[in-house]
Amino acid sequence: MNPGSVGQTFRRMLRGLPLLLISALAAPPAFADEFSTAAVTSLRVDWRAALNQLRSELNTSPVVAAEFIFSGRRGLPAYDPRQIPALVRLNAISGRFFPGIGRSAVPVLLPFDAATLLDADPKAEPDGDLLARVQSGFRPVEMFDAGPSGYDAVFAIEPGGGGDLPPRVFAKPVEVQITGSNLIYAIADPPGGKGEPVKALAAQYPDLRRFIREGYVRYAFTRFGAAYVVSIQCLDSVPKPKRLACRESYPVAERFLAALRIAGGRPYRPRRDIQPAVAERPAAPSADFTYRPSGEIIANSGFRKQQGRPDFTVYAQIRFPIEKPPAYARSQSYVPHRPAVGGNSPYAYPWRDNFCESRSFGVGQCATGFGHQGQDIRPGACLPGQPDCDVKQQGVVAVRDGVLIRSPKQQAVTLQVNTSREHIRFRYMHMNPFELDADGVLNGRRVSEGERFGAVGNYLDHPNGTTRHLHFDVQVFTPDGWIWVNPYTTLVSAYERLLGGRGREITPDGQPVAIEVHATPEGPTRAAEEREGGEPIEAP
Repeated sequence: MNPGSVGQTFRRMLRGLPLLLISALAAPPAFADEFSTAAVTSLRVDWRAALNQLRSELNTSPVVAAEFIFSGRRGLPAYDPRQIPALVRLNAISGRFFPGIGRSAVPVLLPFDAATLLDADPKAEPDGDLLARVQSGFRPVEMFDAGPSGYDAVFAIEPGGGGDLPPRVFAKPVEVQITGSNLIYAIADPPGGKGEPVKALAAQYPDLRRFIREGYVRYAFTRFGAAYVVSIQCLDSVPKPKRLACRESYPVAERFLAALRIAGGRPYRPRRDIQPAVAERPAAPSADFTYRPSGEIIANSGFRKQQGRPDFTVYAQIRFPIEKPPAYARSQSYVPHRPAVGGNSPYAYPWRDNFCESRSFGVGQCATGFGHQGQDIRPGACLPGQPDCDVKQQGVVAVRDGVLIRSPKQQAVTLQVNTSREHIRFRYMHMNPFELDADGVLNGRRVSEGERFGAVGNYLDHPNGTTRHLHFDVQVFTPDGWIWVNPYTTLVSAYERLLGGRGREITPDGQPVAIEVHATPEGPTRAAEEREGGEPIEAP
């Protein structure tokens, strides 16, 4: 099959799906005061096509190609590694440069020419001049993570870069991200599926589309039945002294794309699509926790006075990101910044959504395409006589087991989760970046759910740049790459679990909604769900 035909069919399928039906996937269940889990499509990977591409790439060096075996044992399941000895060998070679690459459930495409490496020096180390040549000028990988849903990697190239790259010298290296995934989240996404072709890469990527969205230039394509997106953070305007303009980033991304080769991966057992269901929440009511419904932002606080966008989806079952209660999800821009009792105090219930609050950030899920991207959360104030409370040391914790994405000096920390049923990111902001650097909160660090890795801060470009609060947001993987979705409902359910009681929804007239608890079908625990189809068969 033509490598672009799968992607064309997939996009036609999405475009042909009525918007009402797509929206229904993220809509609340039939009962009031209930939340739904996310709908996720599981893509089927064509590993035979991946092996054929690997064979053609290795054939540039016949001596190297002769050392790989492409015929496996007969009568074994397609996901048994004994069926794919060539990939097992490749994983062993590339795993020295990209640890854990064999865990990826999709073919790993990276700017890594294994044939050139093996032809020149099979024992080469993961740095030096040879690696720069093997990786088309890109530095050793900044972050690499692979698992049952695919893989993610961050590469960088030095300022200037030479050759066909922009001549302007930037203040820092240009970072390029790539994700390959077999999971696609079904979200209502009117801006999705757009883009322009790239003529210079049309032969290599027949369905490639380039577009600028939510602060990144993105290149989306399909290969072997999986979805891939390459992206660079950039400024959709004229160049700035310390910011890369999106048009300037095109040559960097396109050099990266032209250099992509198969670097590893292995088949997993086939998996089913994940259907939305009623989200798990405590049955007993909380003594005092109340919240306004998703989408009900403060009046006139949206971009051009837009309204919020309701989203009752619990995108993941997470641990609440602030270490100890109480905590208050409230706007930090449209309320007083001093403690008060009730009213608009930032230290009071009910919680309030501010995902679509006015900002200049691109947010496709908000009505005008601009919004806040996430939710502001302020930990409780230290009250007179309250023991063991330091307002400057209120802990920030990992919401799930995962890997961190953060380069030195960056102000945001992203936690990525890659399991058999989830490919999702959580971003934390306003912690002090110098403290994060000193504590090793950097690319590739693995954290466990509930592990403390920082403190709630007020850093925004400089100390005291904002109020002391945590900005928290969620991104899910889609055919357009990583897209921000409203984290509010996910946080409500996480806070309820932290408290051990269900909150009460407050209607626009200030009255609480009666809590209705409905029986839900018993299902596997989260750990069991993650194991389902999630472990590859190990080679003997």
